[in-house]
Amino acid sequence: MEKGEFDNLPGRGKPIDLSEYFKAPAHLRAGYSLLKNANVIPSEMVLKKEIEELKELRGKTRSKRKNARLTKAINEKTAGLNLLLERQRD
Repeated sequence: MEKGEFDNLPGRGKPIDLSEYFKAPAHLRAGYSLLKNANVIPSEMVLKKEIEELKELRGKTRSKRKNARLTKAINEKTAGLNLLLERQRD
């Protein structure tokens, strides 16, 4: 610090925003922090992203058959996500 090596860091002098950290359940925070620092995405986030991508595709398709397949995939992934989130609450 005496050499000034920390003077130009991003966010210098500003409070650290820990709101996202405290949104996570207490028993998962350390694990989530570890995953974030390792650039690993939690499975629930991967599922949410996949669901949103499928919804976007469904909104662009005009085929009833493809729309039905996309709806089924969305429902399956949503059910999996709900189960995963329910397990985390326990």
